[in-house]
Amino acid sequence: MQQLALDIGLASGPLLTNFFAGPNQAALEHLQLWAGSPTRSPVPTYLWGPEGSGKTHLLEAVRAALRDQGGKVGWLDPGVAEPPEFDEDWAAVLLDDVQHYTAVQQHAAFNWFVNAQGLQRWVLGAGTLPPADLPLRDDLRSRLGWGHVFQLQLLSEPERRAVLRQQADARGIFLSDEVMDFMLRRFSRDLASLVQLLDHLDGYALQTQRAITIPLIKSMLEHT
Repeated sequence: MQQLALDIGLASGPLLTNFFAGPNQAALEHLQLWAGSPTRSPVPTYLWGPEGSGKTHLLEAVRAALRDQGGKVGWLDPGVAEPPEFDEDWAAVLLDDVQHYTAVQQHAAFNWFVNAQGLQRWVLGAGTLPPADLPLRDDLRSRLGWGHVFQLQLLSEPERRAVLRQQADARGIFLSDEVMDFMLRRFSRDLASLVQLLDHLDGYALQTQRAITIPLIKSMLEHT
């Protein structure tokens, strides 16, 4: 069971307003308050929880909020093999999936962290483990844990159903209870995968001019 992050398929992309918080309301409100405040606290924030709990969605949503305000951010995830130098124009530093950082990335993250704090800029990090358990160099691990720390929880099946329904409504798709039961029973219960499946179904239904039904799902699987 995975967190309800509305981060796949919507044209608007990940936003704080389209994150279904469920039990993670405190973390969402914290980020909304920070992103919406003209005088932002420089105290760092760290989010941790299992895969699919919405961490990346929230980091990307904060990045989008700052960009809408004309701000630049530093972004580092395990896919950034050669991190750039810290930029004093950054309004914040965002560190995603920190548990997978290489030695080079850890060095860059620590450098960014120190520079950001020196300039009273915010650092928002995220990982699958609590700060004390992260397989990182001590100085980086300790800095990730000294500010606000929020543990994100996975959502219940009713909550995941609610998000699927919300995603379907956003696309103008009708999902019957029968179809939703089939999707939850026959496919990955990871919400991100389910919403991606919904995207494929939407495209296939438009292509074939048919409503989304169980036979349509089976037909799509046979022809794709």
